Amino acid sequence: MHHQRFSPRADYRLEQSVRTKASITLSEKFRELKALTVEFGYFTAQGVTRNSQIKYTVNPDFAKSVFRLDCMNQECCCGDYDLSDALTRAVAARQATVTGEMACQGWLSKTTIDRIHCLNILRYKLTLEYGKRAPKPATQLQAV
Repeated sequence: MHHQRFSPRADYRLEQSVRTKASITLSEKFRELKALTVEFGYFTAQGVTRNSQIKYTVNPDFAKSVFRLDCMNQECCCGDYDLSDALTRAVAARQATVTGEMACQGWLSKTTIDRIHCLNILRYKLTLEYGKRAPKPATQLQAV
């Protein structure tokens, strides 16, 4: 019988996958969010060299509300980028566009855990579109 050996990186990714899959969809969490486009670029820790640039449109009916992206460093342990809070703040403020930058707080590799952080950079742009706000329910007046 073959037993799979896990590493700190694999354990962390599995834990994050379970957390993401268990979350509700974006449309359940943000009823007014109708469309989301994400553009992001991965950069080295110095922020000068771009390794990759990606743009895609998210389907709020299927995408999960834990909104995270993996670090591009194949040796990174316990890092990655969680954009859930940035997205929540943007929707709460009904912003149409949000840009930002995050440094990966994971470890550079399994041999540098507790010593050297990864610090690769993710620069992102979220473009959000909203539907009409749902009407507020009428308040009931209570007879005195």
